[in-house]
Parts: sequence; C-alpha cells; structure tokens
Amino acid sequence: MLKKLIVFLCIISPFSLFANDCVKYKQTPKISVLSPLYSTKVVQPDEPMDKYHGNVVATFVEDYDISVDIFYDTDGYCVALKSVDALVGYNDFLIKIDNSNIKNSCSYNAILNHEYKHIDEYLSVMNDLGPDVKSSIFNAANSVMPVFALTRDDIDYVIEKMNYEMRDHPELILIKQKINAAQEIRNKRIDQNEDNHELKSCLIN
Repeated sequence: MLKKLIVFLCIISPFSLFANDCVKYKQTPKISVLSPLYSTKVVQPDEPMDKYHGNVVATFVEDYDISVDIFYDTDGYCVALKSVDALVGYNDFLIKIDNSNIKNSCSYNAILNHEYKHIDEYLSVMNDLGPDVKSSIFNAANSVMPVFALTRDDIDYVIEKMNYEMRDHPELILIKQKINAAQEIRNKRIDQNEDNHELKSCLIN
C-alpha cells in the first residue's frame, strides 16, 4: 500500500508544482461589455393567433472572447487570463401578428405599436442591469486562475477550458436569472397597464 501511494505522489507532484508556480502570473482582468446590434422583423404566421394580441420572440445572446498572456515557466507554459470582450444582450426580435389583421391597417398598427413597447422593455432591462452584468463578468473572469500547459499544443485547449470555467461561474448564471425575471415582470406590467385604447378605436371605427 505504501509503495502504491509513493508512486501516485510521484506522478502527480510535478503537475501540482507547475500549477502552483503559475499562480504568480494571476492578473486582474480587463472587462469590456457591448450590447449587440439588434434587428426587428414582423411576420404573420399561417397558424391562427389571438386576433387582438401579438407576440414578441426575443433572442438573447452572450459571447465571451477571452485574451490571455502566456509565460514560459518550469518546462511548460503558464496561461493567464488577461481580458474579456463580452457581447451580451438581445440581437433579434420577432414580432408575430395574426394574419387576419391586414398589413398597415388600423388594428395591425395598433398591435404592432403595443409589441414595440415590449421590445422597449427588453432593452430597458439590459440598460438598467448593465452595471450588474459587467460586475458579474468581472467576478467570473477574476475567479479563473492561471493554468499550466505542458506544450504549446495544449494552450488552445487550456484557453477553451478557461472560457467554459468562466461561463459556468455562479454569478453569470445568477445575472441571467435576474435578467429573465426582470423582463417577465416588465412585460406583464405592460399588458396589465395597457387599456388597448388604440386598438379599441380601430374596432369602433
């Protein structure tokens, strides 16, 4: 049993030492966060919808491009996260309106205007939570410690692993939950406070 333990320690100790040596290269990451340019498309599906209520499908994206510094150290390389360029927000809005509403008619435009209010709320959530998003990304990136790569060929794999580690950080998961909750609350508020006077005037006329 003792012999097996000694062999095991001999196998893992060099890699443990290399990993510990890399700690000295830890940096405070620089964070840049941009909102994607978004597009809006309006469609009238073939399948029936609520005649007087449209729908918005919002596409949320998050992309993290990490930059690293690479240091030669102890017969290998230490890879340290240096910066993160993040793209977070909504890049596509699809508005659906029942095809019984003729395009550019009074009812069509009334429903369309209402759905644009929902889009404004989606965008306002990202604007209001912008500082929290940046803070969460910083904390996630700052938690990623330098990683040892034995050869140059291992570096790409190490960078990919660091990126996944950052994405899985609890603060990034939490901020996405916070964004989802905020947009749900604001969208419900739009519908609850909307008296549909514009659409009602179309039906009267």
